[in-house]
Amino acid sequence: MNFKNLAMWGIIVLLTIGLYNMFKNPQRSIGQKNNIIFSEFLSEVDNGRVVKVEIQGKNIIGVFSNGEQFNTYAPDDPKLIEKLSDRGVSISASPIEEKMPSLLGILLSWFPMLLLIAVWIFFMRQMQGGKGGAMGFGRSKAKMMNEIKDKVTFNDVAGVEEAKEEVEEVVEFLKDPKKFSRLGGKIPRGCLLVGAPGTGKTLLARAIAGEAGVPFFTISGSDFVEMFVGVGASRVRDMFEQGKKYSPCIIFIDEIDAVGRSRGAGLGGGNDEREQTLNQLLVEMDGFDTNEGVIIIAATNRPDVLDPALLRPGRFDRQVVVPLPDILGREKILKVHAKKISMAPDINLRTIARGTPGFSGADLANLVNESALLAARKNKRIVTYQEFEEAKDKVMMGAERRSMVMTEEEKKLTAYHEAGHAIVTINEKAAHPIHKATIIPRGRALGMVMQLPERDEISQTREQLHAQMAIAMGGRVAEEIIFGEDKVTTGAASDIEQATKRARAMVMRAGLSKELGPIAYGENEEEIFLGRSVARQQNMSEETARKVDNEIRKIVEKGYDRAKKVLSEKIDDLHKLGKALITYETLTGTEIENLINKNLYPKNKEDLKVEEDDQGSALGSIGLKPKIVH
Repeated sequence: MNFKNLAMWGIIVLLTIGLYNMFKNPQRSIGQKNNIIFSEFLSEVDNGRVVKVEIQGKNIIGVFSNGEQFNTYAPDDPKLIEKLSDRGVSISASPIEEKMPSLLGILLSWFPMLLLIAVWIFFMRQMQGGKGGAMGFGRSKAKMMNEIKDKVTFNDVAGVEEAKEEVEEVVEFLKDPKKFSRLGGKIPRGCLLVGAPGTGKTLLARAIAGEAGVPFFTISGSDFVEMFVGVGASRVRDMFEQGKKYSPCIIFIDEIDAVGRSRGAGLGGGNDEREQTLNQLLVEMDGFDTNEGVIIIAATNRPDVLDPALLRPGRFDRQVVVPLPDILGREKILKVHAKKISMAPDINLRTIARGTPGFSGADLANLVNESALLAARKNKRIVTYQEFEEAKDKVMMGAERRSMVMTEEEKKLTAYHEAGHAIVTINEKAAHPIHKATIIPRGRALGMVMQLPERDEISQTREQLHAQMAIAMGGRVAEEIIFGEDKVTTGAASDIEQATKRARAMVMRAGLSKELGPIAYGENEEEIFLGRSVARQQNMSEETARKVDNEIRKIVEKGYDRAKKVLSEKIDDLHKLGKALITYETLTGTEIENLINKNLYPKNKEDLKVEEDDQGSALGSIGLKPKIVH
């Protein structure tokens, strides 16, 4: 495409230069003659050197006695003919001929307009992706995937076994349609893949096409919507026409929520172009003219905003949930991606899977890739446990920022802040084990205590939530106990924010408040119409709102009191861990347990600092805590 663009612009430049030269010297293309002035012409006539002239209007073309030709321009002189006759000059006269313009002249006169049209077509093709020419706005942008190149099968998809079972019928139908038609059964017209980002929805759709061995068209939901009304509907029609030609086939629409939102919903009314596109999609999927053999597979992570007519049986008959993988699924996903790298033989992928709860398939692929990059950076030939551990910390907490230089006072305050989180975590029975505590800034967090659950959790108990409240308040309480209230910093701002959000969810959504009971309270939302605030939706009375605020305050203060009680009783452990963090900067959960319970300090730590001026630390928040299941 770049070569074609350069060639086109080169031709335009050459034509422009040629036309400029042609218009600048038009006489050079005709053959030049001897031009003389009129006074010289009269002198030559008087001298008898002119033997013949041809008069066309006011232009005179003549011949001298020596046979040389000349031309000149004559003004209105009534005595000129008489003078020429007296001198015996042969005279011929003719009117000015109105010749038809030549093809070259027509092209030259129309060239500016043709050039403008060509440039307009060029830019419109660029805006429309170059498909279908200047009048190809309504052509579908669906691309047919090459089955031979980059073929994906179910062996390349791991961790979503239930989802694969749900779509196996689609594959069997595409392989043998008569198997179902003999019994009068009909395959689902559409299959909607629903799941969080990175869980493998698009990969699963490609695996379906690879297993079935049929043409596979892919398009994004945003490719239908254009600035021109009616273009999206035309593209939908063209897409299904292409599907009919290659029937049976699969059409995969990624991020269908871009075009499938509920009609009439949204701020300021609906969008005519998007709604017309959705209407055409509904008709093509299940209208009077059905499209047999064309199966629609769509993916979205927001099924709640889709139009109900799109989800009814006959269109998207089957909704397949693609969840986050459990520990077994994470192990299978790691095995798929680990085939591409050289690993040490002693690496146990089950151990890595156990330490990555909540990771999606994309997160695990990034983890394996980061570990390989870290090994290559160290000039290693294989990837070891050390690279996997560093890659996990980088993915979960961000890259280290050791370049930050902090004062001794700030470093000490940071260490005690994070030690407060860690000591409360150790003494809370319902808390998850500590994975790592660090005062080295990572990513946007400037220091953290990270916890990892021992197993995958589906829900959380009231005891666990209150324990998380106490842990969140541990940093602030440690600052108050060690440095006094006047020395308390803003480092606990994110801890307080997370604790408040968790308490609000406990009261308003999970029904865990004894005062308000098991009732869900919606938050107030302001409606906006045509850029103006018109109403505020009131979902609770003012008295109830005050009770909600009081309950949230009670839950947060209860966590504060629990943290203060623990740290007051374990003040020696707080000093011990705070000093250890100042020295070592980073401690694992096992090292913290040995330090507190057995008084064993880490030996031969690789990250032990020699020069204290190079240390970097700052206050931060507790990282990667479990959230309330909604």
